[in-house]
Amino acid sequence: MSNFEIVLKLLLQLTIILGSCRIVSMIGRYLGQTEVVCEMIAGVMLGPSLFGLVAPDLQQWLFPHTSLLLATGIKIPNPSMSVLFAISQIGLVIYMFLIGLELNADLLKSNVRSAVLISAAGIIAPFTLGAIFALFLYSNAQLFNPDITSWAAALYLGASMSITAFPMLARMLYERGIAKTTFGTLALAAGSIDDASAWCLLAIVLASIKNSASIAALAIGGGIGYVLLMIFVGRPMFSIFSRWTKRDRKVTMQTLTLVLIILMLCSWFTDYMGIYAVFGAFILGSVMPRGEFAEQVRQYTEFITTSFLLPIFFVFSGLNTQIGLVNTPTLWVITIVIIGLAILGKGVACMLAARISGVNWRESATIGALMNARGLMELIILNIGLEQGVITPTLFTIMVIMAIFTTLITSPLVGLLLQGNNDVPAPKY
Repeated sequence: MSNFEIVLKLLLQLTIILGSCRIVSMIGRYLGQTEVVCEMIAGVMLGPSLFGLVAPDLQQWLFPHTSLLLATGIKIPNPSMSVLFAISQIGLVIYMFLIGLELNADLLKSNVRSAVLISAAGIIAPFTLGAIFALFLYSNAQLFNPDITSWAAALYLGASMSITAFPMLARMLYERGIAKTTFGTLALAAGSIDDASAWCLLAIVLASIKNSASIAALAIGGGIGYVLLMIFVGRPMFSIFSRWTKRDRKVTMQTLTLVLIILMLCSWFTDYMGIYAVFGAFILGSVMPRGEFAEQVRQYTEFITTSFLLPIFFVFSGLNTQIGLVNTPTLWVITIVIIGLAILGKGVACMLAARISGVNWRESATIGALMNARGLMELIILNIGLEQGVITPTLFTIMVIMAIFTTLITSPLVGLLLQGNNDVPAPKY
């Protein structure tokens, strides 16, 4: 396959991906769904679950899954999909940096007790339920790689059940104009703590799955060292960006380029340590200066990332989702049980924790519904598990179904719970 053919197909792939995401988003908006949900659905539709059923040859030509066989007899991934994967990862790294940039330390400080209680419930309950259920599933070769031990399977499934879609949570709160209300602030604080904790947990899980003390020590030690370096060295050092912004009255091209260089370096480092690139990007964003600098960096990068690069990641995940693999009553029962455990462990547990912390039942239920959404974050951890050979395409598909379902019900459920609440302004759709 020549370079010209790769570029030619890539341009067509991007056209189909962006067009499909936009069409599905237009339809979903009328149904009260966010773009995140719509892009997840568009990705599944372009994969073998729908496009592959309607036009299998065309779908395989456009998004080839089969490896190329070289003259030497060696199989390599299809270059077309490798390029698409690389672009999706770049978008993911930039997006996670932006999420870190939105992390509000003041929210954590002012609501730390209640937020920690809700976040702890949202981590411990689903992790425990997922880990216990994994012990019954790990010996099933349809779900887990046969080389994975029971404890590794339990750690991974528990971690993947603990994820919250903090970006989606924040977007929904801002769209509805309730981000600065008491319970909105509490939900944001709990969601940010939850996500930060979940990523640290994922780093430990990935290091442990390597089944090597030295690799695990390198990953965990490198991760802790990286976080401490960013907090105590990076944070004061990066304050220079804020001073440059005030001096130049804007974020210049040179400043933005330097930020992107640091972002790529940090992402490379954490990936090299065995933690994954998005962790480095998220931590870097969280220690960057706030104010005018953060606002302008977000303005310069957010639109191209969310409208162009991020949909590629959603579709790439959808291409790995084969709903047809869930083809037996047993697998569908497992799917339903996982969905039930996800809602019980995340939504119900966070709702009860919010109620214990003093929030009324209506707002507690709203917080539970928001924390129950998985969205993008779930797809990230699922793709990591698939790439690392922890889970099979079948379990990947089951977990994607769970992620879509829990995310799909969030927006209408929140709207229903807030209906008739005079303290809540009208949505800003």
